[in-house]
Order: sequence, then structure tokens, then C-alpha cells
Amino acid sequence: MDLTHFLKTMRENNGSDMYLTTGAPINVKTEGVLEPMSSTGLPPGIVEKIAYSLMDERQIKEFEATMECNLAVSIKGVGRYRVNVFRQRGEVGMVIRTIKSEIPKLEELHMPPHLYDLIMEKRGLILVVGATGSGKSTTMASMIDYRNSTTTGHILTIEDPIEYVHKHKKSVVNQREIGIDTLGYAPALKNALREAPDVILIGEINNSETMEAAISFAETGHLCMATLHANNSDQAMERALNFFPSDMHNNVLMNLALNLKAVISQRLVVDVDGKRRPACEVLMNTPQIRELIRKGKINELKAAMDQSLDDGMQTFDQALYDMYKNGIITLEEALTNADSSQGLDVRINLTSEDDTASDDYF
Repeated sequence: MDLTHFLKTMRENNGSDMYLTTGAPINVKTEGVLEPMSSTGLPPGIVEKIAYSLMDERQIKEFEATMECNLAVSIKGVGRYRVNVFRQRGEVGMVIRTIKSEIPKLEELHMPPHLYDLIMEKRGLILVVGATGSGKSTTMASMIDYRNSTTTGHILTIEDPIEYVHKHKKSVVNQREIGIDTLGYAPALKNALREAPDVILIGEINNSETMEAAISFAETGHLCMATLHANNSDQAMERALNFFPSDMHNNVLMNLALNLKAVISQRLVVDVDGKRRPACEVLMNTPQIRELIRKGKINELKAAMDQSLDDGMQTFDQALYDMYKNGIITLEEALTNADSSQGLDVRINLTSEDDTASDDYF
């Protein structure tokens, strides 16, 4: 079975993900909505054949040993895709994600302008967090591309797999893929400083060793960017802590307080035109935030962010409020995605009452 036709159609229709599962038709997700591309279910064995045709010998060995495999593939005349191969109910399943050939600009992603300043920092740790499929990789690629286009230096990325391919612009960009260019995150991170980078991008922090390395890079005068699976800034701090035993928490908090530059959290919302765009929360490590992190008062971060909007910070609910007031999203979409739907609803109603009172006065 040749997937080329389906992949071309998915790209032409701006589809994001294709799902291949035995017994189900080929499905594609577009703007968050899943739709079938075929009328009949895939017969047993066909997904396995497709998967094996995409994997190389090393990836096949990895898949047969672990029953999981992540890879990026380029199909001539069609495009570049991120592929996850897995087993389910004795069969092979696949999810194929579209990778855009051109790296989008930050303004095209509707990201806060403060991100331009962040990526130009000399040192510090920037965490980009959000659920799977929330656009973390795209945001990081866009930030890296801005720096690459703006200043000279050496940018080193360690990814699993490489998604966006960066051209050498003003900077030299070396991209290392786990399993192809290095055996794993541990050896790649161990040798990273010997490669004299100015910026280090870590595809994902998922254990204490990687977290420790990210903090260490920032501590030694490098700018380090990494993704973390968390829904917001509070959860990002908790997750970073939970990589370590409790007797190390005070030390980790101190290191984060000293070296964290910002936490960028994002989730995709549907605008009034039915298209998806990110709502973004930004935590900046101001003196007040630094002190809260140092003392482990993670539950007080949100309130501090609400009071520090002039420092480039914004909470999710602030972002959603602004998007609703500007007619970008509906009230229902804003409340559905809010951290505190009740609090956001009250705020919107109070503002509406103030606007009505002003209209009556004039």
C-alpha cells in the first residue's frame, strides 16, 4: 500500500496527524477534528508492512526489541514527517505527524513578543512546556531560527527525532539525532560542552540526569532550551523537582532559582475561524519569582504572575481573556481552556459590566 497519496492530501488540507490502525480506516486530524480518509478498515498486516518500509535496519532492531520506535522521514516530493510506530492488540499501529518544511516565524505563531528577547539571552534555562501536540517543538524551532537569523554563534540541538531542519544562517547549527548521531541523551549531553556551543537545545527532559545537565549548562554560561511535559509553570516546577529524591529538593530549588530564565507554557485553542493557535503562559524569573522558587512556594507562582504583567509575564487565563476580548476565540473556548474557568468567567462578566456602565455614562 502506497501512502504517498494520503500524505499529499493531508498536507494539502493542512492536516496535522495521520492514524493507521488495523481494522479502522486511515484517519487524519485537521484543526483538531478527526476524519476518515478511506471507507474501509486497514486489513491485518498492512500497517506493519508500511512501518517496516519506513524504518531502517537500526530502527527495525529497536522496534523489535522495545515494541516502540520514533523516527523522522522525508518523502521526496511530499514532505517531512515525524512517525511513531508501536504495537497494539498484537498488531502494529502508526501515527504520522506533518512537519512543516518552512520554520514559521514567532509572529506567525501569534507568540508573545517577549520571546524574541528570551532567545537572545546569553545564559539561562528556558523551559517550553505543554501537552503532547501543543506545538512545543514548533515554538522552539521558531525561537532558534530567530537567533540563527539574528546573531552569530554555535547552536547545538539534541533531538529524538530531528523535526525541523535548520539552515546555517548567521550561526552554525549542528543537529544531533538520538540513535543516528549519538547513542542517547546521556552521552550527547556529556560531550556537549566540548563542542563549544552558545545555545543548547534538548528535545525533552524526562529524567534527573537530563534535568541536571540542563541546569548545569545554564550555570556554566550557556543558553539552554528544553521541553518538559507539564500543563503550566506550576506543574513544570513540580515535575522538575519530582525527578529527584526529596532530600535533594532544596538544592534543586536553589539551582532553578539561580539559573531559570523563563517557563513558556502553551496549549492550542480553536479560534472563531476554526483554526488552532496557541494560548501562551509566560513565567519570567524576576526577583519575586526567584524567591518563591527558592523557598519552594510553587503554589504562589500563579498569583505572583497575575501581579507582574508588566514584567513580560502572563497566565493562561490572562492570555485567554485577551484573546476573547479581541474577538479571536469564543467565550466557550476561553472557559474550556482556562486554569480557573470560574475565575475567568467572573473577570469577563466584571469587565462587561464596567463597559456597560461606561456606555451608560456617556
